[in-house]
Amino acid sequence: MAIRNPYRHTFILCAIEIFGLAGIATFPSLLPLFQSEWSLTNTQAGWINAGYFAGYMISVPILSGLADKIDARKIVALGGLIGVLGSLGYSLLAHGFVSALVFRTVNGVSLAGIYMPGLKLVSDHTEGPLQTRFVSFYTAAFGVGAGVSYLIAGELNALAGWRWTFAISSLGPALVIPCVLLLIPSGRLRTADTPVSIPAAFRIVWREKQVRAYILGYAAHMWELFSMRSWIVAFLTFSQGLQPSGMQMMRPTQIAFLISLSGLPASIGGNELSRIFGRKRVVICVMLISSALAVIFGFSPGLPYMWVCVLAVLYGIMVLGDSASLTAGALGASPPGYKGATLAVHSTLGFGAAFLGPLAVGAVLDIFGSGGLAWGMGFMTMGAAGVVGAGLLFRRPFRASTAHTTPKASVSK
Repeated sequence: MAIRNPYRHTFILCAIEIFGLAGIATFPSLLPLFQSEWSLTNTQAGWINAGYFAGYMISVPILSGLADKIDARKIVALGGLIGVLGSLGYSLLAHGFVSALVFRTVNGVSLAGIYMPGLKLVSDHTEGPLQTRFVSFYTAAFGVGAGVSYLIAGELNALAGWRWTFAISSLGPALVIPCVLLLIPSGRLRTADTPVSIPAAFRIVWREKQVRAYILGYAAHMWELFSMRSWIVAFLTFSQGLQPSGMQMMRPTQIAFLISLSGLPASIGGNELSRIFGRKRVVICVMLISSALAVIFGFSPGLPYMWVCVLAVLYGIMVLGDSASLTAGALGASPPGYKGATLAVHSTLGFGAAFLGPLAVGAVLDIFGSGGLAWGMGFMTMGAAGVVGAGLLFRRPFRASTAHTTPKASVSK
């Protein structure tokens, strides 16, 4: 029986999200191993990392857009099933660049079915002025899920090898299916006087200037965030290679776990600061500080490893500080009855940037030779997105919304 309580709903949906993310970091966590075993170039590794987001980007317009028309729980359950198939397929059948790319793309489709439709369920069951807080809890849980994925991948690989790592990670999306169908009430559906196709709904959303500004800022944020998540383990492995021999050091996957875990208070705290000081002001400040830290961190691998790890966590905090604020802002400004379409546009462009970012960093690393200068230039490529995002938001004044020129819509349970 579904529980009618917004806090409990949000907690359960956060747990579902974390389960669905069990396999997100399996490849980047073991990237140095795959580069050695399969002789992958940085560009090829970038393509495999980017393939995950390509699968997401291609499928999310349909899956999130449908969340206004059919029960979002069914979409989340489908995403869980696809995640099981993707992780098991990688475990059993991946033998090189092409097969790895295919199954990572399938896993990206799984995330498209789970993440934004899950957020739609959060917004459906958390009405009122505190809705942005519930949204921030959900978006912050993404960092927890990613961090747990890094940790599990590193520890399981050390115990049983990478094929078992991918096989066991399929248990996470498997748990999504019963949890969402049995513990969450049905999502709200839009009933319009005039039927609206998914492309038409996207145009309605895109015409809203305030929504569009948040979406573009989110795309810049996602370029930086997922470039960092895709390459952080490889960077820390490179830094460890520069340290004095015999040093006792935490595994890079353990550091990546701490970085992702720091995103929980950072994302929620950023949204709370936005509620106090203004969303636009806080997001711009966070983006600019994050960009500066990206450059400092990128040129730091030769520092004592303790300081490299401290900079890594600080950078992880700042790069996630605007995540919930951007998503909550877009959702709060969405036209009535078009939350699913808003999240679809938001997520498509955001994960489109997440697709391009890791690929661009891999190309930069190959161009500059994978040494200290290469990593510095790679992180400059990440941080440049924050400057662009801050500029886009600064140029767009946030005014009160005018009357929507959308078809009349209502929502039903």
